[in-house]
Amino acid sequence: MARVSLSRRQRRKPAELNMSPLIDMIFILLIFFVVTTSFVREAGVDVQRPIAQTAETRDSTNMVLAITADNIVVIEGKPIDVRSVQSYMERFLMQNPNGSVVLAADRSSRSGLVIQVLDACRLAGVKNLSVAAKKGA
Repeated sequence: MARVSLSRRQRRKPAELNMSPLIDMIFILLIFFVVTTSFVREAGVDVQRPIAQTAETRDSTNMVLAITADNIVVIEGKPIDVRSVQSYMERFLMQNPNGSVVLAADRSSRSGLVIQVLDACRLAGVKNLSVAAKKGA
């Protein structure tokens, strides 16, 4: 009888841990998070925004334009000419038809340049356009 139980133990296979379903699940979760994440195109410069008492927080922003204190327009970390803002926004709207744009202008930038950039965005067809400001007391 001792021999029979010994042979049964020897015939048992060791327990295996199948990693395939675990790896598949991780990839499915990764794909889910990548697809549901909205990407924001940052301006890439530090801007001292003006203070406004009526400033509101926006959750959905796709593009941030910046105007530095030196009156340079920056999109995605690259300085661009004011005349090319409209064509850049038209290309952006082709990729994101419902895209929103935030203009972050430094408080010491020229107001005329801010108006030129706002006008170029409107001429390109940007419907959801706002100006960034800090909430003040």
